[in-house]
Amino acid sequence: MELSLFSISYAGFWGQDRLDLLDFIGKASNLGYDSVTIAGKRPHLSPLDATSERISEIKARLVKEGITCGCIAGYTDFSGATAAEVPVLEMQISYVESLAKIAAELGAGYVRVFSAYESPNHPVATVWGRAVDSLKECSDRAADHGVTIAIQNHHDIGVHSDSLLELLNDIDRPNCKLGFDAWSPALRGEDIHKAAIKMAPYAAITTNADYVRLPRFQYQPDLVNYMQASPDMVRAVSFGDGFIDYTGFFAGLREGGFDGVATYEMCSPIRGGGAMENLDKYTSQYVEWMKAQQV
Repeated sequence: MELSLFSISYAGFWGQDRLDLLDFIGKASNLGYDSVTIAGKRPHLSPLDATSERISEIKARLVKEGITCGCIAGYTDFSGATAAEVPVLEMQISYVESLAKIAAELGAGYVRVFSAYESPNHPVATVWGRAVDSLKECSDRAADHGVTIAIQNHHDIGVHSDSLLELLNDIDRPNCKLGFDAWSPALRGEDIHKAAIKMAPYAAITTNADYVRLPRFQYQPDLVNYMQASPDMVRAVSFGDGFIDYTGFFAGLREGGFDGVATYEMCSPIRGGGAMENLDKYTSQYVEWMKAQQV
């Protein structure tokens, strides 16, 4: 598998230290990654800032560091749950098309997207249909640039593995694949080894992070006791130290024939804080764990 580091890990969104995109590319190379996954938004690579000069700088830095760009990560919600007069779906389709163009220029084969969040004001079937239609058009436009769309199992629509396969079947585009991750099915109680085997033939990328569950309780003074709150709090920890069975997950992916991009991300506050030293410790641990497992 191609080991990739996600630039969002060094974007500073959760109070962690931040790197410029070019410096991040150097960091990923020094830490032993094969490629980078670049966040398609500020502060790293928004289409608004992707001038020909900026793209040339990034390409030159990739060559200098001996590393590739495997994926551009888009941030989408195709629910259409906003004012009817605002063409939010069209805006997002245009955004994804811009990311596909950037991906092609950087030699990346994939644009990662999300499906849609459910909305209390819109029927699930309506949101599902909007997501399907939008992702069809995104795929068709990405195909013009030789790029594949990868849907991550993150948002509500298609988050369960069976639902995600149904969504993919409805989209029915050869360049629309899956970004199948372990953390979502693990949190929701799916058997991630079996799920990985089933999803592997349709997956192009996987994005990985590890977590611990922290049970929550609320004190009830009249009972002089605690009531368990739901759900648990979840916190990111160093790879291999959490509750997710990544050994089983990657074994399942291999059994199912997956040999794509395996990306490490830190996309929430992490145990130990956001200082550069701790970020580097986490990113190094992923490479060490993956190599030890011969992934």
